[in-house]
Amino acid sequence: MEIYLDNSATTRVCPEAANAALSVMTDIYGNPSAVHSFGVKAKTVLEGSRRALADMLSADTEEIRFSHSGTLANNTAIFGAVNMRKKLGNRIVTTSLEHPSVARCMDALEEQGFQVIRLSPEKNGSFSVEELLNAVNKNTILVSAMLVNNEIGAINPVELISRAVKRVSAPALIHVDAIQGFGKIPVKPSKMGIDLLTVSGHKIHAPKGVGALYVRKNLSLKPYVVGGGQENNLFSGTEPLPAIAGFGAAVSSIKSVSGHLDAVKKLRDNTVSMLKDIPQVQINSPSDALPYIINMSVMGIPSQVLINYLSERGIYISAGSACKKGHRSEVLSNMGFNPNVIDSAVRVSLSRYTTAQELEAFVYTVNDAVKNIRTKL
Repeated sequence: MEIYLDNSATTRVCPEAANAALSVMTDIYGNPSAVHSFGVKAKTVLEGSRRALADMLSADTEEIRFSHSGTLANNTAIFGAVNMRKKLGNRIVTTSLEHPSVARCMDALEEQGFQVIRLSPEKNGSFSVEELLNAVNKNTILVSAMLVNNEIGAINPVELISRAVKRVSAPALIHVDAIQGFGKIPVKPSKMGIDLLTVSGHKIHAPKGVGALYVRKNLSLKPYVVGGGQENNLFSGTEPLPAIAGFGAAVSSIKSVSGHLDAVKKLRDNTVSMLKDIPQVQINSPSDALPYIINMSVMGIPSQVLINYLSERGIYISAGSACKKGHRSEVLSNMGFNPNVIDSAVRVSLSRYTTAQELEAFVYTVNDAVKNIRTKL
């Protein structure tokens, strides 16, 4: 039996999404920009998927723009927001724990002369509200923070960012990378004071190759990539309709975000309880983290050694973000963890399809690894 516990990297496509994508690839394969009846059918699929995402976010359909990836959506949001507000100030506030698709944008903007303030994490992995309030001033044009950290599962209080912006009447736009949280915890950008919000399909059992950007109504964002003007001129290029159809179907298949969250929390709590019975195991994720993510260290066993041991036995986890392969985790480093903890850290990430039996087998195999590997090191 193979046990996949790397769902924060990507997920298995659910049957609903696979069927929707197949239908578009083999039956409704017209270009949604075409004006003939075949194109109109494709356009109907496109707009139906847009409606599914809008409903999940409690947004209007015109606020949802499909992109070819979450990375492209993040880049478009950040550079577009800065371009809109650059005449009003020079300061950007973000965090030191962002995904590379945000962090590298900040590096580039800093090289262009913008002042980038990176909020440090507190012990629970989320940014300090006090530090946020001190960082945002009248010169701030953008605040960008992830909703859920992809390595440890810490949940940022992003709904408080608008308070910091309004407090000093800053011209800042608010961008949130919600890729790890979308479909797993309730997210309603309009009620949270968010202007731009990024989501991705392959994190919630849709095909790879599709993301989306929520753009607050009446916010005119300039494109990062120019071309044919698809997606209200924000993401040019023929829409990846099979992936978009799969995205819409995957979203529609989530019958209850809170129901799945409660079920996964029980699985997480039981798993952590079992892991704590193994003396060498340290749990790095905070207790109030998104329960879909467990970051842990098996002291004395390097990350890759444990990953290989589990992989050889059909259990698949990762050493943190799949986008940081070969590098020591900046997230754990910025949180102040000891290098020995960081070098032994692994990420176990669940999905709504993960079972108790799979997690019990995982814990058993970790315990087996402690007995067999540590004696050889």
